[in-house]
Amino acid sequence: MANALPGKTLSDIEIEESLAKKALDRSMFSRLLPLLGPVRGRIGAVIVLELLLVFAVFLRPWFVRELLDRGLVHQDNQWLLNTSLVAMLGVGLFMTWSARFILAGISQYVAGSAAIRVLNELRIRVFSHVQALSIGYFDRTKAGRIISRADRDVDSLESLLIQGPPELLGALLRCGVASVMLWLISPLFFFSLANIVPLLFFATWGFKRISQRTWAKVAENRSRFTAHLVETVAGARMIQQCVQQQPNQQRYRRLLEDFNDALIGGNLRSGWFAPFTGLLAALGMAVLLMLGAYGLAQGQLTVGQVAESLFYVMLFLGPLQELSDLFERYATGSASAQRIFLLLDTQPEITDSHAPVALEKARGAVDFEHVGFAYVPGSRPVIDDFELHIPAGEVLAIVGPSGHGKSTLVQLLTRFYDVQHGTVKLDGIDIRHLSQQHLRRNVGVVLQDNVLFSGSVLDNLRLAKPGASDAQLIAAAQELGASEVLERLAHGYHTEVGALGAHLSHGQRQLVCLTRAYLANPAVLVLDEATSAVDIHTERRIQKALRKLCQGRTAIIIAHRLATIRDADRIAVVGNGKLVELGNHSALLAKGGVYASLYRTYARSQALHPA
Repeated sequence: MANALPGKTLSDIEIEESLAKKALDRSMFSRLLPLLGPVRGRIGAVIVLELLLVFAVFLRPWFVRELLDRGLVHQDNQWLLNTSLVAMLGVGLFMTWSARFILAGISQYVAGSAAIRVLNELRIRVFSHVQALSIGYFDRTKAGRIISRADRDVDSLESLLIQGPPELLGALLRCGVASVMLWLISPLFFFSLANIVPLLFFATWGFKRISQRTWAKVAENRSRFTAHLVETVAGARMIQQCVQQQPNQQRYRRLLEDFNDALIGGNLRSGWFAPFTGLLAALGMAVLLMLGAYGLAQGQLTVGQVAESLFYVMLFLGPLQELSDLFERYATGSASAQRIFLLLDTQPEITDSHAPVALEKARGAVDFEHVGFAYVPGSRPVIDDFELHIPAGEVLAIVGPSGHGKSTLVQLLTRFYDVQHGTVKLDGIDIRHLSQQHLRRNVGVVLQDNVLFSGSVLDNLRLAKPGASDAQLIAAAQELGASEVLERLAHGYHTEVGALGAHLSHGQRQLVCLTRAYLANPAVLVLDEATSAVDIHTERRIQKALRKLCQGRTAIIIAHRLATIRDADRIAVVGNGKLVELGNHSALLAKGGVYASLYRTYARSQALHPA
């Protein structure tokens, strides 16, 4: 795809195109058809049912013709009702209507079950793909847009994939069979209607092009307000804290207005099609009435044939009224499909090598060798020629000003991002040669704001050790010293933590996460601000748990509270993405450099604002 102009703000869809490294694919048929493979038998059944429905529909005009031409018999200068024929025709009409209702019901059931299967498989495919994407994708994409792809956009495909084709087939069959029947009654009827087809073709072609652009824009604007809604729900606490409800509501209103403008504008641009097809239908009916009247006057046609022809004309022109709805659904579905496949075309930035090294249990030695990294390639590096060796079993603290690359080192070690220069090694092996699964089983991370999932405390602990019993999970919490806090919860270990752990305090969440890391038993443990934002009493419990957790493994501790890392084997000071100083607490204080300055500043702040 073409690059955007320098300095130009990218739209959301342009950002998605840049992440997928390809332009939005406007042609969807070749990619949509394989989705129908698993349900081709059911689709075949729906097609057969549509054929039977068309056959039932086309019996009715024949019954009407027979009724008009043979229902009354002229005998002895009087007209007599052919009761047996009328009764037979009445039964026949009743059976055709019954068949229509029954067959339509069966068709809807079969098509609906096929739709559920296809859409569920697609949802699973999208969900699986989203889980496999690299963290960089989520950093640059709004959560609401991803949810919109997996939810609303997938729903939009139902009418396109399942309902649309049988309805289109039925419409084409009715047009085709009606044309043949009109030809058999009178070629003049057929040719009079054939003149309408070129007008319909060009109108349909124009409507299709307009609809695709229109409904693509509508889908895009719908994704925007959905994304904003998701962000509002996730950030409700902060919005209320900052008293930004009104501005946030105004922004949501603007997004809705953009959506409404796109929707109304689209309807204005494409709303002409239904009246136009109605005009064609009225024109065709008028022409047939004139020709029918002429045929009756010339004795070339019977009343029954004219009436039958009127039915065939309605069957021919009726689908024209349905085309606008069919094409609108096609445009909406194809716009959604384009965005779904754009997401599916987005490949993970971090992938395993072709023959990854299996490292079941690492010793824990970590090396950063001349590492360079920038979140935006070509921009100023966040990590610049960083070199550090951490022996297995060492407790290393990393300190430095905010924004100078400490947490980025964690992202590189866990390979959520790949280095652009140099290498990161675990036990002497370049982590790019390890499978991501083996790497992350050996490198555990406890963050300042760790994530808990809806469920109980035990459910969240079991994520680290799926096969563990409740007793084993509780024993791990007791060994770590977290049981005293967790057992005091309303329902103990069976307490529901809420979405993202909202029902627990920050300290309680951290103890659950530390216990989870203890159960995972990684060779390397990274603690990124794990004791910040908690009270002093909870911090003491966490520190006790940390000492237990760090035993027998390599530990990398990132902390702003410098008092918590004085006992580390070594302290690495990072500034502007480089290793500035390295040594133990006492040696660095004696040196009187950057660490000593940071520690004096920290000590003064503690004296002014004691915990």
